Amino acid sequence: MSQNSADTANDLNLLSDLVDKAKRAGADAADAVLFESVSLEVSYRLGAREDLERSESKDLGLRIFFGKKQAIVSSTDMTPASLDELLERGLAMAAAMPEDPYCGLADTDRLCTDIPDLDLNDPGEPTPEALYEMAAEAETAALAVAGVSNSESAGAGWGRNRIALVTSNGFSGGYATSSHSLFASVIAGEGTGMERDYDFTSARHGGDLDKPAAIGTSAGQRAVRRLNPRKVESQQIPVIFDPRVSNSMLGHFVGAISGTSVARGTSFLKDSLGKQIFAPGITIVDDPHRPRGLASKPFDGEGVANRRWLLAENGELATWIMDSASARQLGLASTGHASRGTSGPPAPSTTNLYMQPGACSRDELLADIASGLYITELIGFGVNGVTGDYSRGAAGFWIDKGELTHPVSELTIAGNLKDMFLNITPANDLTFRYGNNAPTLRIDGLMVAGT
Repeated sequence: MSQNSADTANDLNLLSDLVDKAKRAGADAADAVLFESVSLEVSYRLGAREDLERSESKDLGLRIFFGKKQAIVSSTDMTPASLDELLERGLAMAAAMPEDPYCGLADTDRLCTDIPDLDLNDPGEPTPEALYEMAAEAETAALAVAGVSNSESAGAGWGRNRIALVTSNGFSGGYATSSHSLFASVIAGEGTGMERDYDFTSARHGGDLDKPAAIGTSAGQRAVRRLNPRKVESQQIPVIFDPRVSNSMLGHFVGAISGTSVARGTSFLKDSLGKQIFAPGITIVDDPHRPRGLASKPFDGEGVANRRWLLAENGELATWIMDSASARQLGLASTGHASRGTSGPPAPSTTNLYMQPGACSRDELLADIASGLYITELIGFGVNGVTGDYSRGAAGFWIDKGELTHPVSELTIAGNLKDMFLNITPANDLTFRYGNNAPTLRIDGLMVAGT
């Protein structure tokens, strides 16, 4: 048995004991969750080492039910005396809480009984020296790009997390994950004409990271390309979203199909289940079991078995994303999307979310645009989840006769997400760099406000 397996077994024993004590003390049901993490991060600037940070934490949450009353208490102190006090406090709080008709543990027939191995934990731990070497290589490559004048910093990091969950209705499981990351952020130009940009890579396993020199070179080139931006006149034009920002559309979509928002009637898609909300051909997938996925997990935050879902299929909205409470409120069953911490109840959340690629290349999306905007950065968050109204600051490049020309900045793009979704055309360049991923996207008819 590996050390992580032994530690997870110890965590499950601790949580099982606490849940059993809650039941013996009169609770109708209970669950307990534990998160343990360790991380190591370094930063490097202008050829010199800057920071070295290591952090470790362990946090436990206990949820107690008396009928339809629930209370949640948490602690970072795992001593027996502290946990006994935590239990007493939780029992007293649960007895005093008002009833919630939708609260409760997940239905037993939906609990995960076969926990898959998703290869989420890289057993190795890098040394600070190795992390510094990666950061140094990335910064050196970035500073070597002609036009780069300064460095904000380069950095590398590693982390490991262990998650354990026990419920009084029969679930007990845990798993470990690791994370590796590297970034470079540099400045191009001089005086008032300076521009900043960055690049990064992240992965569950260190061997899957992009090469440091490639990250640094990309960061430098991105910064130089932004020099001497121009303003544009306000107009209605086609807009292309680069993959580093196109995934924001998925975030707005997920917020609108959250069971919690739908049950409260606060979503602009609350009446759209089974209806066409995207252009035909667009499919959006949530896959919690993607091997080494940045957002993968073998079961959800309530111990429910999770699986791959088509959230939108051929442009039609196929399902809400739900935890047990929001599913009960909607008269449905949990979709295995519960996510949780130690101090609050579960809530719906996606995992490895992505839009399937389209049939044409990025250049083909650009080809017939006489005048348009190619966005590489979005600023602010002016989105109304109730109405779908959308307004955000943006920067990127002007499109002239199908080609990217000069950089542009100080713009605002505006529309309504209902119309924007229906007018999305995806390119065929999907890559998995984030928890949410989308290919290059084209949306026709957006308002761009400039000078």
